[in-house]
Amino acid sequence: MSHAAPYPTFALPHRELRVTVGELTTDTGAVGHVVFDGEAPPEITGLSAARAAELGFTPKVGSTLVLVAGDDPVTVLLGGGDRAAADATALRNIAAHLARAVPHQEHLALRVPETAIPVADAMAALVEGAALARYVYRIGEDGPEAKLSSLALLAEPGDDAAAGIARGQLTVRATKLARDLGGTPGGMLTATRFGEVALDLGVKAGLEVTVVGEDELVELGCGGLLGINLGSVEPPVMIKLVYRPDGEPAGKLALVGKGIMYDAGGLALKPGDEVHAVMKNDMSGAGAIFAAMTVLGELGCRAQVTGYLMCTDNMPSGSALRLGDIVVMRGGKTVEVVNTDAEGRMVMGDALVLATEEPVDAIIDVATLTGAALRTLGTEIAAVLGNDEALLDRVKASAERTDEPVWELPLAHRYRSELDSPLADLRNMGGANAGTITAALFLEEFVAGKPWAHIDIAGTAQSWSASGWRNNGVTGFGARLLIDLALNFSVGHTVERTAR
Repeated sequence: MSHAAPYPTFALPHRELRVTVGELTTDTGAVGHVVFDGEAPPEITGLSAARAAELGFTPKVGSTLVLVAGDDPVTVLLGGGDRAAADATALRNIAAHLARAVPHQEHLALRVPETAIPVADAMAALVEGAALARYVYRIGEDGPEAKLSSLALLAEPGDDAAAGIARGQLTVRATKLARDLGGTPGGMLTATRFGEVALDLGVKAGLEVTVVGEDELVELGCGGLLGINLGSVEPPVMIKLVYRPDGEPAGKLALVGKGIMYDAGGLALKPGDEVHAVMKNDMSGAGAIFAAMTVLGELGCRAQVTGYLMCTDNMPSGSALRLGDIVVMRGGKTVEVVNTDAEGRMVMGDALVLATEEPVDAIIDVATLTGAALRTLGTEIAAVLGNDEALLDRVKASAERTDEPVWELPLAHRYRSELDSPLADLRNMGGANAGTITAALFLEEFVAGKPWAHIDIAGTAQSWSASGWRNNGVTGFGARLLIDLALNFSVGHTVERTAR
C-alpha cells in the first residue's frame, strides 16, 4: 500500500454532562415524575390514576407517558414499581427511561423520589441511568437524538447528594470511555494508538503506564501475543497500568484484558456477516479495564491495582499463525493452535503468567472470549468462572450493585482432557460443546493456583437494541463492575453469598 489509509483521525470526544441538584434550571425541556404502585400521578399533571391508565400508563418500571402543555417543560410520568422494593438498579432504569422517552430534549430534570436507598447511591444511579441511556459514540455527524447536556435532580441539596453525583459522573465517564474505545474501528484504533491513548489519559489519571513493544515482548517470551500478531502489519503492544493508593494498600489486585483490536479470525477466517463487522469490539475487556482504572484515584480506591492489556489484531496473511502450529507461551508452556480464532485465550495466557510473577492477592481477567457465552446467557448476562469462591462472590456482589449481571458457570475439570494435545502441553481449544468452560480451563493453566476469576463478556459487550442504560451498540459493560470491585477489594474481606 503506497497511500495513507482513508480513515478518520482517531480522537476521543469530550462531552461533559452538567448535573445540578435543587431546583429546575431555566433551560429545562422535560421534567420526570416517578409514580409508584398504588399511587396517583402528581397534581401538576391534573390526571387521576384511572385517566393515566386510559392513556396507556401504568406504575410498572419501564412505563412512560409524555404530556405536553404549551411552552412549559414537557412532563414525563415514569413507572416506579413497588416503592419499598426500589433499589439502585430500579432508579438507574427509571432515569434511563426518562432519557429515552424524550430523545430530542437536551436538558432534563427528574424529581428524585423518596426511597430507602442511601442518598449518595440514589444520586449516582440516577446520573448513570440518564447519561448512559443517551450516550452513543459516533464518528461523523451526531445522530437524530439530542446530546444530553444537563440533568437537574430535584431534591434537597447536601453533602451526600453532591458525593453521589460526583461518583456517578466518574463512573459515567469511565463507561463512556469504554464505549468509545470498543466502538472505534480497528483501522483507527490500532494497538499502537491505544498505547498512545493510555499514556495520555492514564498518566493524567495518576497511573503508572508502560507500553511494552514488540522487541521487549520477544524478550519476555510472550509467545501467545506474538503468535497471534504474526498475520498483522500492525505491531503488538502490551499496556501495563499500575494504580497505587496513598499509604499501605488494602490488597493487591491484577486485571488482565483481552485487547484484540480487530478479530478477523486469522487463517480460521470468520464469515462475512454482521458479527464479523463488529469485531472492532473484541478489545472491550481491555477497554473496560483501562477505563475503570482511570477513575480509581478520584474515587479514593484503597487497593493497588495492576492492569495488563494484551493488544494486537488477529489477521490472515502469508505470515499468519497456521492451524497446527505450536507456540511457546510466557512461562514455557507449549500450545498447539488448532483454531486461530481462539486467540483471546492465547494473548491473555501470557499476561496471566506475568501477573502471577508479582505479589498479588487475586487476578481477574475480562474478555469477549467465546460465542458459547453469548449463546448460553444472551446479551445482558456475562459468564463468570474461577478457582476461588470468595473472589467469585466479590464479582457477583459488584455485578449486582452495578446492574452488570454475571452468572457463574462451573469450572468443570472433567472437560480438561479436551485440551490435551499429543504434541504440546495443551491445545488452545476444546470440543464443540461447553466452549466457555473449556476456554476458562485453558486460562486456569496459567494462573499458578492464585485466586482467579474469568469474566466472559462476549454477549454483553454489544447490544443490538436499546434497553435501560444499555444503548444500541458497544455497551462498555464491565467498567462499572470493575470500579465497584476495586473500591471494595481488600485482603480478608468477605461478602455474603449472592442468591442464585
